[in-house]
Amino acid sequence: MWFFARDPVRDFPFELIPELPEGGPPGPWALHRGRKKATGSPVSIFVYDVKPGAEEQTQVAKAAFKRLKTLRHPNILAYIDGLETEKCLHVVTEAVTPLGIYLKAGVEAGGLKELEISWGLHQIVKALSFLVNDCSLIHNNVCMAAVFVDRAGEWKLGGLDYMYSAQGIGGGPPRKGIPELEQYDPPELADSSDRVVREKWSADMWRLGCLIWEVFNGPLPRAAALRNPGKIPKSLVPHYCELVGANPRVRPNPARFLQNCRAPGGFMNNRFVETNLFLEEIQIKEPAEKQKFFQELSKSLDTFPEDFCRHKVLPQLLTAFEFGSAGAVVLTPLFKVGKFLSAEEYQHKIIPVVVKMFSSTDRAMRIRLLQQMEQFIQYLDEPTVNTQIFPHVVHGFLDTNPAIREQTVKSMLLLAPKLSETNLNVELMKHFARLQAKDEQGPIRCNTTVCLGKIGSYLSASTRHRVLTSAFSRATKDPFAPSRVAGVLGFAATHNLYSMNDCAHKILPVLCGLTVDPEKSVRDQAFKAIRSFLSKLESVSEDPTQLEAVEKDVHAASSPGMGGAAASWAGWAVTGVSSLTSKLIRAHPTTAPTETNVPQRPTPEGVPAPAPTPVPATPTTSSHWETQEEDKDTAEDSSAADRWDDEDWGSLEQEAESVLAQQDDWNTGGQMSRASQVSNSHHKSSKSPESDWSSWEAEGSWEQGWQEPSSQEPPPEGTRLASEYNWGGSESSDKGDPFATLSARASTQPRPDSWGEDNWEGLEIESRQAKAELARKKREERRREMEAKRAEKKAAKGPMKLGARKLD
Repeated sequence: MWFFARDPVRDFPFELIPELPEGGPPGPWALHRGRKKATGSPVSIFVYDVKPGAEEQTQVAKAAFKRLKTLRHPNILAYIDGLETEKCLHVVTEAVTPLGIYLKAGVEAGGLKELEISWGLHQIVKALSFLVNDCSLIHNNVCMAAVFVDRAGEWKLGGLDYMYSAQGIGGGPPRKGIPELEQYDPPELADSSDRVVREKWSADMWRLGCLIWEVFNGPLPRAAALRNPGKIPKSLVPHYCELVGANPRVRPNPARFLQNCRAPGGFMNNRFVETNLFLEEIQIKEPAEKQKFFQELSKSLDTFPEDFCRHKVLPQLLTAFEFGSAGAVVLTPLFKVGKFLSAEEYQHKIIPVVVKMFSSTDRAMRIRLLQQMEQFIQYLDEPTVNTQIFPHVVHGFLDTNPAIREQTVKSMLLLAPKLSETNLNVELMKHFARLQAKDEQGPIRCNTTVCLGKIGSYLSASTRHRVLTSAFSRATKDPFAPSRVAGVLGFAATHNLYSMNDCAHKILPVLCGLTVDPEKSVRDQAFKAIRSFLSKLESVSEDPTQLEAVEKDVHAASSPGMGGAAASWAGWAVTGVSSLTSKLIRAHPTTAPTETNVPQRPTPEGVPAPAPTPVPATPTTSSHWETQEEDKDTAEDSSAADRWDDEDWGSLEQEAESVLAQQDDWNTGGQMSRASQVSNSHHKSSKSPESDWSSWEAEGSWEQGWQEPSSQEPPPEGTRLASEYNWGGSESSDKGDPFATLSARASTQPRPDSWGEDNWEGLEIESRQAKAELARKKREERRREMEAKRAEKKAAKGPMKLGARKLD
């Protein structure tokens, strides 16, 4: 019947790739590349064609088929499937390459490293130890042609055609009949008598010596060449000489040879071999040992072979994260190995793990992800960012840990181009408004301003018009000097997004107020920005036809291309202030809420502050506003980032012990909030965290968060100038800033006018004084009322007498 006439080769689930054979061990087998029909996964297929009159070779091939099918060991060629017919034998194994071809390709690429060879020889010797000591089998064919290399660079022992039992079961060694293989036989085999005493492993260890010589020196021309070690490393020469000694009893057991080479200073005593041995036993290691191993692994990955990292280290890292408790320590080596993957492999293997990690409540893992987002952001698509990543990331804006808030702000530089219209223009702006107005850490407020300036080009036209001017104007009133500088540079970097009317009526008045700022760095940047905007206005005034060209970007839709022009306009803030933030966090883990009530300076006089270098006044492109101090604290940042694992971050699921006090809003109610914070600092808050957060939502909402800046209100009594504080420098605190007397913050007293007897500013100054005095009286009256009410409530809550009636 036709059913019994079907070709078994055609029904075999594997097929040969129509290419020339790759070669293989000298003998009957031919090595072909193949693939599985169902999945297309690559395999290697050894093919033997049965020929008439070659019964002896056929029996050898069938014996090899049987041995390979029954022997299972990590260092022996892995059998997958097989086919035996009257015409041929097919043996399917893992995809491998003959060692000779692999070494030749390595030489063309610059040569294999000794690390790779040391681990490869370790695997071959371990396979021989398994055969001799555990199975009592003699391989009888150890040579270059019997060794294969898989895609991870692992060496596998094959060529089992001439294997026989060391106990004499099944007869003696089969006859080879192939001169290329017989040249590796030890000299004692030529003596047919039994006078030579030898161990069962002696012949295979001689052949191992031949293999070592060929790996370092190329094909072996004759047995006499073994006397010259050639390029064999010095640390391996003594052990090599034991293998090729004339006395077979001196040749060590494979297990003993491994022990000798693993001794201190030995050829196989290196980090690469230790890493591989740990990975082989990682499933039985303790969690503490795994943590230590992954922490040290990233330092060594740069010296390891690329294929080894991709195909052996990466699967173990993914397994450790998914099924183990490795945690955040897996991230650094994971992203380091990810650099070796193609875009398709990265999307398939790494991205699902990253998305899953963002939903973790482990603070250490979250901050590691934020720090290393630059390495994987290009592989994330917009739907994934908006639906699976951004909802988890925004929780960092409300975190009680300043380091996580800061890293969350900086991550927006990378996420903004992929955010949707709602997430970018509404949700993100709400969080930025809250951070810029209410965060107690000055560097975080500064970084928020910097980030807003960098992502301004991605915002919609209506959002830009509503947000940018108000946000940068608010930043110029920040008590933290670098935040004021960031506000000025924010105006400069986004100068092409403002109309001429906004430049003249909204921006220049704000900048002019900064020309008498107590800090010289702020004044310098203000003068440069003023000159820039004035030259822009003057050019349009001279030639009104330029107005359309100058304002072409004002009403334009969001254009990602503009983001690159301002990509480094305030990099000093993101890098330099980042390290400053780390210092503040470590020096003062919980900052007092009234910390922002006084102007601050990051460094004393005479010490370079993290302020930008002078900027050209030409207003043509945003790149003119680039600063040169991005690398100032790079080394410090990297060292600080490496210490995140040493800190106890806790869990995001743990409820915060206390809610941070609300900070001053520089637009409305600022002075009253300061007074209430000072007067009530000794009382504990009775509000629950939920009620406090809801009040933040109300006060830090879009409508109130980005309001147009109002005129500066005078400070309350007792507020000291920045120049009056001793910031820790060598200069006396009594030495004031020469511009302090000119500052609107410093004094509200009218100064003598040099324009003549008439004081042109008298009315305005008197009006300001009257408003300030009225506001002060109202605050004092309100404070007395609150104290009276508290005293009354305290008296009413005294001990009640028996039978007394409680009054409402």
